[in-house]
Amino acid sequence: MYTKSSRTPSFILFCGSMVVLLAMGLRTSFGLFLKPMSTEFGWGREIFAFSMAIQNLLVGVFQPFIGAVADKWGAGRVVAAGGVLYALGLYVMSVSSNPFQLYLGAGVLIALGISAAGLGVVLGVVGRIVPPSRRSMALGLVTAAGSVGQLLVVPMGQVFLTLFGWSKAFQLFGLITLLMIPLAVALRSEGNATKDVHEQQLGQALVEASRHRGFWFLTAGFFACGFHVTFISVHLPAYLTDAGLAAELGAYCLSLIGLFNIFGSITSGVLGGKHSKKYLLSGLYLIRAVVFLAFIIVPLSPWSALTFASVIGFLWLGTVPLTSGLVAQIFGPRYMTMLFGIVFLSHQVGSFIGVWLGGYLYDTTGSYTAIWWLSVVLGVVAATLHLPIDEQAVSREGLGTPEAGLEK
Repeated sequence: MYTKSSRTPSFILFCGSMVVLLAMGLRTSFGLFLKPMSTEFGWGREIFAFSMAIQNLLVGVFQPFIGAVADKWGAGRVVAAGGVLYALGLYVMSVSSNPFQLYLGAGVLIALGISAAGLGVVLGVVGRIVPPSRRSMALGLVTAAGSVGQLLVVPMGQVFLTLFGWSKAFQLFGLITLLMIPLAVALRSEGNATKDVHEQQLGQALVEASRHRGFWFLTAGFFACGFHVTFISVHLPAYLTDAGLAAELGAYCLSLIGLFNIFGSITSGVLGGKHSKKYLLSGLYLIRAVVFLAFIIVPLSPWSALTFASVIGFLWLGTVPLTSGLVAQIFGPRYMTMLFGIVFLSHQVGSFIGVWLGGYLYDTTGSYTAIWWLSVVLGVVAATLHLPIDEQAVSREGLGTPEAGLEK
């Protein structure tokens, strides 16, 4: 479909961003289907919510393994397979009539699809084809594409749901998902441009990372990011209505988060190409902690909620280009997809705990106060964890640095 000459870094960046736009945009629309499905089948809302919790956890579990496959066999094949699995999962959701089918479709198949055709794999491709000097900015652009998807696909999902009902809406989403397959052709292996001259093997890369304490600090810090974003995205609307504020305010806040994340992700990417990534990450997490603290202390009102959503949106996924960029900077781009997948697993464990613990503490205490304070603490801890990370590329004796041989 594409000639070799047409597959420039800019074109690959565009196609990868479109894949992320679809994958993340479709995923963020699932909350629209909770009430209609639960009402039709007489389910408690925990059934649909649990399918989403399974999905979040399995995306993290699958990511390192799928990343290793993409590093070895090429991202194009993996993304195309992810598009098929994603579409299949949406179809299974569309015909679900019992919890098991929903868990299989939303929890397992779509988790596989997102792992194969989501941020992790696409960031790995972009990290290899873009020179180090522009890598951080490119990773920020890909991350921002996910929020563009949130802004475009969620309203589309509401239109489909209103016009055709939840089952047909899922099937239409499935057809749209198949667009990932032609886009994946542009992400096929880049040959020598992605080949590491050190000929490092997968096992060696794992051992190298496991012995680098900065890798574990980075992994632990990313837990806080997952905890924060999933707790807020799921529980913020309920927190606002519990306080007597209008129900639509929660939707406005989530939209603002998506909007400001576009600018925040791009800004993080640009700054990451010019300044120390570990200090930027530390500062970002510390600012998050301050924002959470201010939100707790300031009397809750529509204006305080909208301000909080705007600021936290700017900080939302700015961690992704910096974290993935730091992985590539330290260990090189050859096994970036797999290594970032391990780091991302921590993010998804944080996501699972954030969404579950928020509900558990609310049910047991009747308040979200404890979880907000825990979010402050995690922000401070994450900020501290990034400070001792050694950002220098690992030196492989007789082979130079991991960046050696990368096309400039």
